[in-house]
Amino acid sequence: MRLDRPPPGEELRGDAPVAKPRPAATVVVARDAADGVEVLLVRRHPDQRFMGGVWVFPGGAVDRGETPARTAIRELREEAGIELGEGAELAEFSRWVTPREVKVRFDTHFFVTPAPPGCRPCPDGEECVAVRWITPPAALAEWRAGKLELVFPTVKHLELLAQFDSTDALMSYARSARVEPVEPRVIIDTEGPRVVLPGEPGY
Repeated sequence: MRLDRPPPGEELRGDAPVAKPRPAATVVVARDAADGVEVLLVRRHPDQRFMGGVWVFPGGAVDRGETPARTAIRELREEAGIELGEGAELAEFSRWVTPREVKVRFDTHFFVTPAPPGCRPCPDGEECVAVRWITPPAALAEWRAGKLELVFPTVKHLELLAQFDSTDALMSYARSARVEPVEPRVIIDTEGPRVVLPGEPGY
């Protein structure tokens, strides 16, 4: 994936030392709709130094004493006003580590959960200013048309999420998924920076 410019807060580190990634957690909330599986995206406040104005899944850094799963639950409540009830299923879906070439790095656990019945997400107005339900194919189409600002990990997760035709199928996959850390790299060539994944040419 070619980068026209780094997202806010994701500047390349240049000659600075490689930063240690900070533990973080993100949660994909999914629900079944007429057009297929919809997922919840939140838009970060444009004034935020990190990822300002970008549409992401709810999430954030792990606080001291928290597990990544607990962080995902807390961030979902704080950013989108969704409370996962006792016994709600939260399955780890993937784990991504920010490239070493980037200044600010996170080691992020991605979880998936079915949307609680009747939930009505509401942005907190501070970290996040908007929320929306959207199918992964629609989100990717808007991104390609320049109508939705996304970052590389969100794009790649939406591409994977687009393969599922129901929330049950998604949760079944997540329950049996073998989660291994994925650490992309930023390669700079004559055309500028691009992000590559393990196994791709140039990694």
